[in-house]
Amino acid sequence: MSERTRCRWADRDPLEAVYHDTEWGVPERDPRMLWETLMLEGFQAGLSWTIILRKREGFRAAFAGFDPETVARFGEADVARLMADPGIVRARAKIEATIAGARIYLAMRDAGEDFAAYVWSFTDGEPLRGDGVHVPAKTELSERISKDLKKRGFKFVGPTIVYAWMQAIGMVNDHADYCFRREAV
Repeated sequence: MSERTRCRWADRDPLEAVYHDTEWGVPERDPRMLWETLMLEGFQAGLSWTIILRKREGFRAAFAGFDPETVARFGEADVARLMADPGIVRARAKIEATIAGARIYLAMRDAGEDFAAYVWSFTDGEPLRGDGVHVPAKTELSERISKDLKKRGFKFVGPTIVYAWMQAIGMVNDHADYCFRREAV
C-alpha cells in the first residue's frame, strides 16, 4: 500500500497504480488515442487489464504505434506476424478486429466524422460522474454506445468492454469516493 488512498483495484500491482494515478479516468480528447484505448480494451476481453498494461508497449510496437493509416493496410502476412509475436495477446479474432477497426476509424474520418467528437457526443462533451460507491459492469449508455459501434462494424465492443473503456478515457469518473484522484479528474 502507498501513502495515497486510491481505488482498491489499483493497489494490487505497481503498474496498475501508475496507470490509475496518471491515466485512468482522465478525459481523453485525442481521436487516435481514443481508438487505441478501445482496441486495447477489446484485447483485454477475457483477460486481466494488468496483462494488457504489461504488454501495452509490445502492442504499440506490433501495431505501428496504433497508427490507423498503417494498421488499416495490414494484410494476412501481418496477421501471421502478429500471431507469432509474444509481446501481444495472440488472438486472431482480436487482431483482425483491430485491423478492421482501423479501417472503420479511417472511414469515419474520411466521411468528416472526428472519432473524438463522435465518442464525446454521447455525453454532450462532458464526463459523467459515478457515485463513488457502486461501479456497474455496464450501463444503459454503454449498451447504446456498444450497439452503435457494432452497427459501424467494430468488434469486441460489448457493453461491458465499452463501459471499461468509458472509465479509462474519462467519459465516466468512477474513482471511489475515498480515492485521491476522484476530484482531480
